[in-house]
Amino acid sequence: MSSPRPGMAGATRTCPHCKATILESAAVCPACRHHLRFDEASLAAARTAQTVVPLKVEGSVRHPADGGPWEYSVVMSIRNDRGEEVTRQVVGVGAMQPGEQRTFTLSVEMFPRPGGRGPRR
Repeated sequence: MSSPRPGMAGATRTCPHCKATILESAAVCPACRHHLRFDEASLAAARTAQTVVPLKVEGSVRHPADGGPWEYSVVMSIRNDRGEEVTRQVVGVGAMQPGEQRTFTLSVEMFPRPGGRGPRR
């Protein structure tokens, strides 16, 4: 995987609040939801951006009341159109006691890039 140059679609930076890797064009961090830019142009663009959520999956896991604790790892993998793994990350880990439940949600948010530069070719 090659990294896009700054200013191109897909270029990334680090959120100064939570240190997550985010899109360079983001006005709000999708991880911690802190505002990153406060100039009028980016705020107006953030308000009018048309966000599309083409994928959203939610599911729950309930630990049976009998037995001992379970541990879990939430792993996210992204593959390109050739089936090659682009990235794989452990998103979170934890433990569940008997009778406990956890709900997991995965969503993919897509939006036009401010500035109009199209996808890399």
